[in-house]
Amino acid sequence: MNAYITDTDVIQIALQTMMVALKLSAPILVTSLVIGFTVSLFQSMTQIQEFTLSFVPKVIGVGVALLICGNWMLHTMVDFTKDLFDLIPSLLG
Repeated sequence: MNAYITDTDVIQIALQTMMVALKLSAPILVTSLVIGFTVSLFQSMTQIQEFTLSFVPKVIGVGVALLICGNWMLHTMVDFTKDLFDLIPSLLG
């Protein structure tokens, strides 16, 4: 049984995997970054240094981002997984 997997195939799959991971993590990371920057700006202007002031809004914001983008994230991951399974026979010959 000869496998016809080339290094180009592996690199292409790895690139697609990294792009999907970037797309899926972007809404959560951007939300957390924007909220963290806003809260830290508020803390520096008011001299309030409270840990929960930065933690709680981030948790709420990430939860809202997951509620809004969760369906899209799930469909993206399922489509990527289906594409990988469809690619298996062509990679094996």
